[in-house]
Amino acid sequence: MRTYDNPVIGGFHPDPSVCRVGDDYYLVCSSFEYFPGLPLFHSRDLVHWEQIGNVLDRPGQLPLPLPGAQASGGLYAPTIRHHGGRYRVINTNVDGGGNFVVSAERPEGPWSDPVWIDLPGIDPDLAWEEDGTCWSAFSGPEGGIHLARIDPVRGKVLEGPFATWSGTGLKFPEAPHLHRIGDWWYLLIAEGGTERGHSVSVARGRSPRGPWEGAPANPLLSHSGTARSIQNTGHADLVQAPDGDWWMVLLGVRPGGFTPDVHVLGRETFLTPVEWDEDGWPVVAPVPESHPAPGGAWHPVPALPARDDFDGPALAPHWISPFARPEGSWSLTERPGRLALRATGATLDRPGYTFVGRRQQHHDCRVTAAIDAGTGRGGLSVRLDEAHHYEVEVANEEARVVARIGPLRQTVARRPVPPGPLTLTVTIRTSGLVSASPELTGGRTTGPDTIAFWLGDPGAADARPLAELDGRYLSTEVACGFTGRVIGMYATEGTVAFDWFEYVPAPAPSA
Repeated sequence: MRTYDNPVIGGFHPDPSVCRVGDDYYLVCSSFEYFPGLPLFHSRDLVHWEQIGNVLDRPGQLPLPLPGAQASGGLYAPTIRHHGGRYRVINTNVDGGGNFVVSAERPEGPWSDPVWIDLPGIDPDLAWEEDGTCWSAFSGPEGGIHLARIDPVRGKVLEGPFATWSGTGLKFPEAPHLHRIGDWWYLLIAEGGTERGHSVSVARGRSPRGPWEGAPANPLLSHSGTARSIQNTGHADLVQAPDGDWWMVLLGVRPGGFTPDVHVLGRETFLTPVEWDEDGWPVVAPVPESHPAPGGAWHPVPALPARDDFDGPALAPHWISPFARPEGSWSLTERPGRLALRATGATLDRPGYTFVGRRQQHHDCRVTAAIDAGTGRGGLSVRLDEAHHYEVEVANEEARVVARIGPLRQTVARRPVPPGPLTLTVTIRTSGLVSASPELTGGRTTGPDTIAFWLGDPGAADARPLAELDGRYLSTEVACGFTGRVIGMYATEGTVAFDWFEYVPAPAPSA
């Protein structure tokens, strides 16, 4: 029997929304302050997902940098649907403009410029009645789920908005998704906040206007208070497979370390089966680490190449940058076969710097890049936000490791290096961390992982790291916010060239 492992999309891919068109599934996630925005995935079996682009992939679709953008701001909780021969994504830019709809004939794009809609909330949804009436459910600014009849083509609110259901009484009812299933309309929502109390609840009614009857077994799904390795389960969407089975995609986290546990990869996308009881209510078991796969054909997709030699005409869609990627800040043609980054800011501590990275998707991994800093300054950074990041950088014939933790910034290691190209490596491992305060912890490991910084090959017989740092300070529970780690290349002075970048999901070698 085929099985799949959760998460089905690892790393910082929260708030999944899914739709099926024929035998194809399409899924979109939140991206917050990162550009390109709203990563878009395709699958033929709900298990193997390939990123085919980003819904917002050109500066003309949104003002960049996002007005007033901050870490964990930007683009929240999209919904993807297919209706009338077009794909549509509705989304919220919390840093400017509010809610908008973009559309495309093909999911690969091009996607339209935004059509803005005056809806005063977040997490908007799209659903159509058989006569073409379009509804948008969303989380209202004063709490509870609200509903409006809209024209998504012209961006007009035709009726409402009005309050429709406030959930079961848990905090932050949000992330609504309306589904017509048989003779009922089902309203799926998240409650309890996106932390350990996160949960999924459902109500139903004969009309999208309600009135709504909550399920007797609400919350439909929650891992709160359990010892399960997957926590914070919520923000779900439903999809029916061609064989008639129903499935749920949702977000969750995989925390680790000493109590109270912290998660570092962000909120990830999980998959779990849905059954229906004799009264017509959905029943969802706890999200499994592994489970029998959906029926039908098995469609593995190519894994992301471990190494990018930057010899293509454009950056692959998984490369992202905080807030913006201004023209002139990067080039694949200035030094063919290399990614040239030109500094637009002198520090990683404030927005406006030049950074190109990818999501950390595995707890144990190794990242290596070949860098030629020339007369500039740049390197590799493990980033959560402007106040929480570690980096190894090269400038003026010196390599150094810098740690920024909240208000503190410190250079923790230095080493002379020869001029010219160098290889920098970051290893992240979940074992082998030595407590920084053994007199307080009895030598107990406290962090979820160790982040180590190297010159050259960590596997060499005489290799020693420049520094090893506790990964808990780059966790959501410490830094706060909605995002996960992103590892990438940066320049903070002059122009810095990268010949290649490699990400390997494997346990790091011991020091």
